[in-house]
Amino acid sequence: MNNRNSLVTRRLTTAPDWLFAVYAIAASFSTYFCMYAFRKPFAAATYEELGPFLGLDLKTALVISQIIGYTLSKIIGMRVCSELGRANRASVLVLLVIWAEAALVVFAVVPSGWKVLAILLNGLALGMIWGLVVRYLEGRRLSELVLAGLSCSYIIASGVVKDVGRIWIDAGVPDVWMPAITGLCFLPLYLVSVWLLNQIPEHSEADRESRTERPKMNAADRGRFVGHFWAGLLLLFPVYFFLTAYRDYRDNYGIEIFETLGYASMPALFTRTELPIALGVVLVLAVLNVFRNHRHGLIAVYAVMTCGLILMAGATLMLDVGLLRGKELWWMVLVGLGSYLAYVPFGTALFERLLASTHFRGNAVFGIYVADSIGYTGSISVQLYKDFFQSNINRFEFFHDFTYVLSLLGAVLLVASCIYFLPKTHRALDTELP
Repeated sequence: MNNRNSLVTRRLTTAPDWLFAVYAIAASFSTYFCMYAFRKPFAAATYEELGPFLGLDLKTALVISQIIGYTLSKIIGMRVCSELGRANRASVLVLLVIWAEAALVVFAVVPSGWKVLAILLNGLALGMIWGLVVRYLEGRRLSELVLAGLSCSYIIASGVVKDVGRIWIDAGVPDVWMPAITGLCFLPLYLVSVWLLNQIPEHSEADRESRTERPKMNAADRGRFVGHFWAGLLLLFPVYFFLTAYRDYRDNYGIEIFETLGYASMPALFTRTELPIALGVVLVLAVLNVFRNHRHGLIAVYAVMTCGLILMAGATLMLDVGLLRGKELWWMVLVGLGSYLAYVPFGTALFERLLASTHFRGNAVFGIYVADSIGYTGSISVQLYKDFFQSNINRFEFFHDFTYVLSLLGAVLLVASCIYFLPKTHRALDTELP
């Protein structure tokens, strides 16, 4: 998949900024959108007929198992994604998804007790794909814009692929075969998308001057990153710990929450709620690209994240006082929008602007993957806490209370971390875009 002599690559090297941005968004969006067809369709089924697993509801066990695999993949990805060179990136992207599809086939054919292991292997394959895709996009003059477009992929894809999975179930496909069949449908498009993504040219001199160089990071570089920013990271990571848990809980148990709200029978339910969220997120994050000074851009990122948390609490308060009576679907939209406004910058703009504003020589993917490994640990912990210590309340009630706790705690920690990082940023004009 070498792209050095590709006609597409040569054209993109001299293309106007708007054309490069459109191409990069389309290729990265399509790649990650298709990846979700191998990760999320299993959550569209309940698996009630298969019984519990080691005292846990089987679906909870499956969700946790996949997240464990995903978390392990993020830990491995701290090294792999930050070190892997351009030459092998596309091949690894293809091999990981083939591995994930094979795991879904195994999931369909093995006895119930072994399905938990199969779904863990599926998650183990998929956790590095985000970092490999981001490596094509970080460190560009238009990084906020193209990363915002990429981020829409998993917001929309999660709903769409689950709706596709429900279509297969309605057509008579057994629950256990539905994930593998859904993934297979998206495999050809994924392969084409990876080829298109790999045509994106290397960083230009203007990119390097604007955002600093984004080299591979060895163990010493990674240690230097942690040593330089450790106090601010200690404030940030608890927020991401609970944010990831919240996002995953809403994503994995959305059908149960909608049943409580009375919307479970609505056609294309997940697509209806996630599309407006994706549109809102991409519009807000795209605006971050107008901040030419990276210090101001970092402050703007923090403002967006904090406002997202406040929106979650505000929407839940509206639900509690009856302002959304008969429109409870909009509560799920609003808390989803707020949570993604806080969550998405951790995987895109936050570390991008942090490196650019502090002139730290490294790549954003390492910071993203440290955060992800902590975040998905939070997802596992919160789901286990719910099943073992809050089993007397339903999933909606737990999610409702979780919203208030995360909003208040998260806002305080985000403001504190912003105050910590600002003295490390540069005020000079050389932090501006050319």
